[in-house]
Amino acid sequence: MTAPNRNTLWGEILVEELAAAGLSAACVSPGSRSTPLTVALAEHPDVTVYSHLDERSSAFFALGRGRRTGRPTAVVCTSGTAAANFHPAVLEASEARVPLLVLTADRPPELRDSGANQTTDQVKLYGDAVRWYRTLPEPEPEPRKLRSLRVTVDRAVAEATGTPAGPVHLNVPFRKPLEPTPVPGDVPDSLSAEAPLAAEGRDGPFVRTAAGRIEPEDSEVAALADAVEAAERPLVVCGPADPTVSGPVPETLARFVAATGAPVLADPLSGHRFGAHVPDLPVCGGYDSYLDADGWPGPDLVVRCGASPTSKVLRQYLRDAGARQVLVDPAGGWREAEFTATDLVVADPTATLDALADALAGGSGAEAWRDRFVDSEDRYWSLVDEACRESVFEGAILGAVARSAPDPATLFVSNSMPVRDLDRFGRPRGADLTVLGNRGVSGVDGVTSTALGSGSATDDPLVLVTGDLAYYHDMNGLLALGRCGVDATVVLVNNDGGGIFHMLPIESFDPPFTDHFKTPHGLDFEPTEDLYDLEFGRVDGRSAFVDAFEASVASAGTQVIEVRTDAESSHRTRERLHERVCERLV
Repeated sequence: MTAPNRNTLWGEILVEELAAAGLSAACVSPGSRSTPLTVALAEHPDVTVYSHLDERSSAFFALGRGRRTGRPTAVVCTSGTAAANFHPAVLEASEARVPLLVLTADRPPELRDSGANQTTDQVKLYGDAVRWYRTLPEPEPEPRKLRSLRVTVDRAVAEATGTPAGPVHLNVPFRKPLEPTPVPGDVPDSLSAEAPLAAEGRDGPFVRTAAGRIEPEDSEVAALADAVEAAERPLVVCGPADPTVSGPVPETLARFVAATGAPVLADPLSGHRFGAHVPDLPVCGGYDSYLDADGWPGPDLVVRCGASPTSKVLRQYLRDAGARQVLVDPAGGWREAEFTATDLVVADPTATLDALADALAGGSGAEAWRDRFVDSEDRYWSLVDEACRESVFEGAILGAVARSAPDPATLFVSNSMPVRDLDRFGRPRGADLTVLGNRGVSGVDGVTSTALGSGSATDDPLVLVTGDLAYYHDMNGLLALGRCGVDATVVLVNNDGGGIFHMLPIESFDPPFTDHFKTPHGLDFEPTEDLYDLEFGRVDGRSAFVDAFEASVASAGTQVIEVRTDAESSHRTRERLHERVCERLV
């Protein structure tokens, strides 16, 4: 390998090793200090480069790809505040266990604390939010340094996809010249001949990392199997899934349910609310509206996989049950903020449920318990259909999306009310819907960019359901529609402000509720049609929405379907339906 200068050599080897380690995409934003990285990425034939003007949008786009694929996408920026704009996405990637590779270009270390332009301390910029951090040495065509660079890159990819997966930060300082300008004698012509391993690397990654599956101890399986067999009211709770952990796979879940009779309460982000397995399993999706009914019995054993459930009703139901509650997490993380779980099994969820299903004698005594959930689900969804016919409210929109989304499709839901409404009104369905959301730190920033990033990673149709504040927060992200070649159906639920605050006690204190919590903005989003070259339409009524939605998902290009709603009225409808459900299901 030869190069016009050491910075170009450094960038080329770094990117070459990233590609060898399996990285296939990068998001870059314009900047001078990152020139060696940007040029190397742009010229590598095996890396797709997505150009973003806004670093925050860029990082969330990369996050979306990682969430959809389970593999890291690199995100690259210049020095200074550009790197700080990655921080919200880094936090989300950390808490949601999404692989992400952050490459921040930096100025030479002696310029820190000197008043030099566009210079700040980028060392450990993201603190403990990253799985691993390194500031790379300054570029030099020295064999040991080049081998170290290759090893560092492979370690970074392995750490990003490890257990738990998450963001990794490489800080990369460069001196001028940053462009591929020839510097005589900077890179010896004899480098490849004298140090072929450093200059050319190996066939494939320089270091291969083999990840194993963490399996439970036999003694632990035997003890848990005894507890499961003794349970009369077992329950499986599947929270939001980690993108790099398949667990439990539907076949394993089916075996465990057959052996125990346990109903499955499946969060819409769990990977189990929707799919070909749903018609054959007692998969429940209406629990958020009936578990807190007076007289509803509690479980005597709970097996939980995934992150903390979206449903507050479910979380508090488990808190109050007084049952043995087993968390299965391969990373050994504590994702149970009510602090009432009794067991933490540090193992792969599929391996654990497989082992339990093998250990159980077979034949369940929990048929009546399971049938109660199945019957309640049937009656619950009938009540929901009745409510949706009676009035148009935000929950009806999410229910219609879940029912009418293409098979297959990627469905991304915003935080605040959309994900909660999908949880309560998204009926389980035997369709291949990959449902995603940013539930790590549950922010409304970067929602559009994350959705478009997830859509860029697949040929499946992309549907984004977002609220008006999240749409406003990330309008910059819409630039990726044209620049990155992503199409989407965007359902914009516009209730003119923070509708979720109607769920909180502060609603009864006005002022300051309207001005400082609900914060109505009065914005007209229709001009985004011309600004971002998309189609914008506004609909009234559920049937008109369904017609527009079905037309959009069958069409090319991007359509934004705005549904204007009244947040308070929607909340009162949710309350009335909840009361009706609790009266009729117990």
